[in-house]
Amino acid sequence: MDLPTPLDPRGRVTASSAPGAVAPGVLALQGSVAPHCAHFRSLGHDVAEVRLPRQLEGVTHLVIPGGESTTLAKLLRFYELWDPIATRAREGSLAIFGTCAGAILLGRTSPTPPPRFGLLDIEIDRNAYGRQIDSFVAPVDSDEFDDLEGVFIRAPRIRACGPDVEVLARLRSADGSTEPVLVACGRLMAATFHPELTRSDSVHSRFLQR
Repeated sequence: MDLPTPLDPRGRVTASSAPGAVAPGVLALQGSVAPHCAHFRSLGHDVAEVRLPRQLEGVTHLVIPGGESTTLAKLLRFYELWDPIATRAREGSLAIFGTCAGAILLGRTSPTPPPRFGLLDIEIDRNAYGRQIDSFVAPVDSDEFDDLEGVFIRAPRIRACGPDVEVLARLRSADGSTEPVLVACGRLMAATFHPELTRSDSVHSRFLQR
């Protein structure tokens, strides 16, 4: 596996460490990084691109973006970010939003790859809608967000949610059945779609309130 070379963090870590400040960061090892950063900047925030443990310092809200979940898990271990992220999430000092592959890593531990944090009480399967050619865009139903659009790219599927998990949005099938595609519990959020690939900042704004 080719591993990216970490960039010099000088000038990269712009998240404020002031007490009470909202300081978003995006895990920048692989995947859909720039679009998430653009949404946070649109909301008026500096954003840290996190590649090394020291770049996590001061970050209050971290996005684990879409990409390839098995590769992403390996990179988190290689750059020694897995344990600091898990520890801070369990302490409650770090809010996490996992999108697509990031949502998989947040879910319940599983005997099948990739390894998972087990932070969010959801059962989630990778590539559940098929191959890349089966990717699609569809409106999703939500009482929390207006006109929310879902971009599903080799998307995972949430099979079950624990009793404390709040469903914020659902995808409606042709037969009228629905399934959760955006969920939250405490300071954790997970989306099986890519909200960063739409024009709306509403999902990112809601995450920063957690």
